[in-house]
Amino acid sequence: MIGRNRIVLAVLASFFVGGATSPAADPSAPERGKQALLGRAFNPATISFNAYRSAWRQWDDDLKESPARYTAAFMERYGLHAAPYPNNGYPMGLREGRTLFGAKALSTDCLLCHGGSICGQSYVGLGNTALDAQLFLDEMSAADGRSVKTPFRFCNVRGTVEAGGMAVFLFGLREPDLKMRGSRLDLDLHDDLCEDTPAWWLLKKKKTMYHTGGGDARSVRSLMQFMLSPLNTASVFDREEATFRDVQAYLLTLEPPKYPFPVDQGLARTGKAVFEQTCSRCHGTYGANWTYPNKIVPLEVIGTDSTRYYGITETFGRYYRQTWFGKERRGWLADDYPARATAGYQAPPLDGIWATAPYFHNGSVPTVYHVLNSKARPALFTRSYRTGKEDYDPVRLGWRVQLVDARPDPKLPAWERRKVYDTTQPGSGNGGHTFGDHLTEGERMAVIEYLKTL
Repeated sequence: MIGRNRIVLAVLASFFVGGATSPAADPSAPERGKQALLGRAFNPATISFNAYRSAWRQWDDDLKESPARYTAAFMERYGLHAAPYPNNGYPMGLREGRTLFGAKALSTDCLLCHGGSICGQSYVGLGNTALDAQLFLDEMSAADGRSVKTPFRFCNVRGTVEAGGMAVFLFGLREPDLKMRGSRLDLDLHDDLCEDTPAWWLLKKKKTMYHTGGGDARSVRSLMQFMLSPLNTASVFDREEATFRDVQAYLLTLEPPKYPFPVDQGLARTGKAVFEQTCSRCHGTYGANWTYPNKIVPLEVIGTDSTRYYGITETFGRYYRQTWFGKERRGWLADDYPARATAGYQAPPLDGIWATAPYFHNGSVPTVYHVLNSKARPALFTRSYRTGKEDYDPVRLGWRVQLVDARPDPKLPAWERRKVYDTTQPGSGNGGHTFGDHLTEGERMAVIEYLKTL
C-alpha cells in the first residue's frame, strides 16, 4: 500500500520545472510538445474527484453547502486560473489522469506554478503569482482524508513558492541513478527562499537559467524535475526524455502577451532613450535586432536579498552533479554548480515585463515603479490576489496593493497571514537594485511607458 507521505510528495513534485533554449531541428516538435504538455499527465494521479468536489468543506466551518459557481470559488481560494486549452473544466495545474492502480483521479502538473493570469486572461508560461501552494496541498490532502503535513514549508508568502527547497528534498529521496532510496538523504534543505516564478517565454533568450544563472538553458532534463514524484520509477526519465525535448521546443515558441491598455508612444520613445542609457547593459535591447547579455550581477552590486543564492548549497550541488540530471551533456553544468564565477543573480530579459509582476526574484516589489524607486517600496503590503483588469495598476505597472500598518495577528490562520508580504522576513527583503533612484520622476515614468511596449 502506498504511504500517505508519498502521495503528498507526488503532488508536491508537480510544482516546479526548469527551462531551455535552442531552436527545434524538427519543425513538428513544438506542436508535439504542446500536445504532450497540455494533454498528458506525467505523474500518477493522487487527488480523488471527491476531494476536488468536496474541498469546500475545509474552507469555513459555517459553510453548509458547496458554493455557487464552485469552480470559480475553488480557483480563487487557491489562486488557480482557467485553462486556455481543453481541460475538462479543470483549472491549469490539474488534469485527469490515472492512479498507480489504474483508477481515474486528478493529477497535478507544472502549470500550477507556470500557468498564470493577468487582466482577466490566462496564459501558459506566465508565472502564477496568486497561488497559495501550501493551502492547496493542506486542504486537498484533508479533503482526501490524509491528515499529513508537508515535510517543509512550501509557501511562505502567497504567490511565491519554495521550488528550490522542493528540488533539494526530492533529490534526497533518490539515488544518483534515480532509484528510490530507503531513507532520505540530507542535502541541506532551506525553505525560506521565497521564489517568484519566471515567465517561460524568456527562455529563448537565455544561455543560463534559474534566478542565479546556475543551470544551462539548453538542458532538457531540467524540465523533467517535476517528475521526481516518489510514485514515478527511475525508468520513466529515459522513456520521456524525447517527449520533453519536444516540450522544450514548444516552450521556445511562447511569446509574451501584448500590453492591453493605451500607450503614449511619444513618451515611450523618450523612455527608450533613458532605458538604453540606464538599463540595457544588464537587461539588453529590444526590437528586431535585440541583444541580451545574459549577465550575472554580483551580489555586492545588485544588493537584493541573498537568501535564494545561498539557500541552494554545495551539499546539494555536489550530489546533483552525480545524478542522471547532472550528466546530461559534458560542459553544460559548472564543475562547482550551483556556484557561479560571480556570485549573484541573473538579470532577466524584460519581454512582457508588464505581465510579470511582482518583481525581483522573490516577488518583493509589486510594481515597476517601485523597482525604479527603492525609497517608495512598501515594507508591508497585501493585494486581492485576483487577476482582473481592476486589480492591475497601469500607471505604476504591476499589481494594485494595499499598505499594511502591522504584521498579521499570529492568531489568524496561516493562509490569511501569507496574504501579507512582510519584507523583513528571511528571504523576503526588498532592498537592492537602486539603479533607478537617480532618475527624475519624469524619466522614471517615461521608462515605464517604454516597458509597456516590450
